[in-house]
Amino acid sequence: MRETTGVRRMPRLRPVRPAGWWFDGLLLAALVALTVALADGHLFGLDRGVADWSAEHRPTAARWAAMALNLLGQGTPLTLLAAGLGVLLAVRLRSVRPVLPPVTAFVLTYLTIGPLKVWTARPAPSASVKEPFLAPEQTLPLFQHDLPVRFAQSYPSGHVANAIVWYGVLALLLAPLLRTFGRTVPPRLVTVVRVVPPLVVFCTTIYLGWHWLTDSVAGLLLGLLLDRLLHRAPWDDLPLPGPLRHRDRPFTSMP
Repeated sequence: MRETTGVRRMPRLRPVRPAGWWFDGLLLAALVALTVALADGHLFGLDRGVADWSAEHRPTAARWAAMALNLLGQGTPLTLLAAGLGVLLAVRLRSVRPVLPPVTAFVLTYLTIGPLKVWTARPAPSASVKEPFLAPEQTLPLFQHDLPVRFAQSYPSGHVANAIVWYGVLALLLAPLLRTFGRTVPPRLVTVVRVVPPLVVFCTTIYLGWHWLTDSVAGLLLGLLLDRLLHRAPWDDLPLPGPLRHRDRPFTSMP
């Protein structure tokens, strides 16, 4: 158990790579620039070309395989899995701190991905072959608020953004959880957990025609930005309310 003193040190942000806020600013600027470009009617040819190529090279077996792999980006199961790992680690450490990352990730994704989808109001590529059966050229523009909300929530890709955020949270919790069982996780495995599933989701979402290429790029930019915010948080040092201070054992810096 940590020593307690009368003076609590100020929480310090955890390091991320690349270090500094310049990369966060770059991600945000790229997301804004991409949105502005699409709002002005740019990049539609690229989106259409990728979507048409995918449709022409999608045999049944490949489509089913892509659909199965795309399940790696389902937000609800990932949320429940991360919450379960957080609770399990919290029980084993007798600390509430491991629950904080999943809760914060849920709040961040809820307040960003969904509202951006509703605000930008962009149909998916498939909107021309199923409801609402738009003309192909009508499926590309943003801000189609005359459509029902359920038909215009393609930008940014929630699958991609959620995959980046939630696999980042899982990687954050997995290593300390296994340490409580006397096991260690190779750093390369942590990197694989953080990189491979989001990359698979990025590719399959585009290939299946569920999102435009630029939707997935926007999801990538947003997901990386949220992931960096979550990994910066000083989870071991955040001040807790009085009743919880006897359950504040650290987990990211545990031996």
